[in-house]
Amino acid sequence: MANKTMKMLLHLCATSAIRSKGELQDYYLRKTTEGKNKMLVLNAIRNKLVLRIFACVKENRKYKENYKRLLA
Repeated sequence: MANKTMKMLLHLCATSAIRSKGELQDYYLRKTTEGKNKMLVLNAIRNKLVLRIFACVKENRKYKENYKRLLA
């Protein structure tokens, strides 16, 4: 039922995100040292990436690491 190509690309994005320094790598290291399963944490990172992508598309803006939403 799943789009295997999209799933593979998200997996590659998530593994790339945990290799480079940043917020997602810190999250991965923190959760794995807490004893969480590595694939469980990788799935959570995939979800975080999807949510960030959809937020940028919905608001028609580029991704900013420290984005603060302006109140209307």
